Amino acid sequence: METLLYMQTDVFPALLRGFGVSIRLIVPSALVGLAIGIIVGVLRVYGNSFVKIAADLYAGLFRGIPLVIQLFIWYFGLPYFKIFLSPFAASVLGFSLCSGAYHSEYVRGALLSIKRGQMLAAESLGFSKIGMIVSIILPQAVRRALPGAGNEIIYLIKYSSLAYMITCIELTGEGKILASNSFRFTEIFLTVGACYLLMTSVAAIILAKVENHLKIPGFEQQRT
Repeated sequence: METLLYMQTDVFPALLRGFGVSIRLIVPSALVGLAIGIIVGVLRVYGNSFVKIAADLYAGLFRGIPLVIQLFIWYFGLPYFKIFLSPFAASVLGFSLCSGAYHSEYVRGALLSIKRGQMLAAESLGFSKIGMIVSIILPQAVRRALPGAGNEIIYLIKYSSLAYMITCIELTGEGKILASNSFRFTEIFLTVGACYLLMTSVAAIILAKVENHLKIPGFEQQRT
């Protein structure tokens, strides 16, 4: 009875507050990360030599450095250059750039899977290179990249829990504070885990609906 009362009066309100912060972290990071990934993925395939090298360097750098180190750099390192970010802003920046690097790999692979004959046909119809990419190639590539990109969004939901490492107190941060004060680690972190499971499950359902909505019959079975 005492445990139930503690969960109702202390744990649930704190975790609900942290849940709200997590959502505010995840949504902009997912959208900005996807936009970055599409742009960088296109540049990695269709940019000139210098642009390709720069885009590949970005993708390799942000995929190779652990996310928690990136967050430390944005929050604790930038003040060395007189740039000060709030914990929330540093978290969104870190999540967006890291997620964008992974999205760019999915988009790059999808772009490379498009048959070259479509590009030649577009050129014969008078499309410019940019027009060809935006109107013909990219819509197909986005459809093919969506399963991988959706998986990255699921990962983003989970690694948003690292924000508390730079004092952005979201769901995991609230849970850690509660557990440290009460020593009820099992009850609290089981509840936290259930919250993340709920978020990833809802995201998976939404992403599946988006995939089905954008699906073109027979398109996924095309061979390159």
